[in-house]
Amino acid sequence: MLNGAEPMPHHLDVTGLICPLPVLKARKAISGIDVGETMTVVATDPASVIDFPHFCQEAGHELVSQREDGERFVFEIRRGPPR
Repeated sequence: MLNGAEPMPHHLDVTGLICPLPVLKARKAISGIDVGETMTVVATDPASVIDFPHFCQEAGHELVSQREDGERFVFEIRRGPPR
């Protein structure tokens, strides 16, 4: 954060990719943000509704929200501390 401003939102679009690529790309992207920051991931793979909660649990991240938006699945993930 600069001068108390809100942090920039982080967004990852993995639409069109299938398992395991959405989670692999999210793992790489989330490693580039600070602990406590959030990243929104948009996916179309139906397996992502199982994969992302599992990824967050195993990696120590918080799954803040999960919703469907038409044929897309939207996940908001807060980065946890390194394990």
